[in-house]
Amino acid sequence: MKTLMIINDPPYGTERMYNGLRLATNLLDKDPDAQLVVFLLGDGASGAKSGQQTPNGYYNVERMLKNVVRKGGNVLVCGTCMDARGLAQGDLLEGAARSTMDELTAQTIEADKVLVF
Repeated sequence: MKTLMIINDPPYGTERMYNGLRLATNLLDKDPDAQLVVFLLGDGASGAKSGQQTPNGYYNVERMLKNVVRKGGNVLVCGTCMDARGLAQGDLLEGAARSTMDELTAQTIEADKVLVF
């Protein structure tokens, strides 16, 4: 089953990205045939920034996204949203890719399920 997960919220300040990535990891763990695309949109684009440092005992979105990539998920980041936040491809964590609204549209059409956080 192909799942598209769209995350709009910032990496910190709310727990939507945290909970979305928890679900993404669990989907990949429980279904070895899962095809998962995580699309970071709006303030969610900041979640793909590399070099995040969080206090001990606090979740780290960069590590969570790297785990999604390591388990076979794809992480796409809205290019327009990156530009608005001053992010370049070189700022993104390894495995995340700059993307477009056309790609989000194509992924939405292809997906069996679309989850929005």
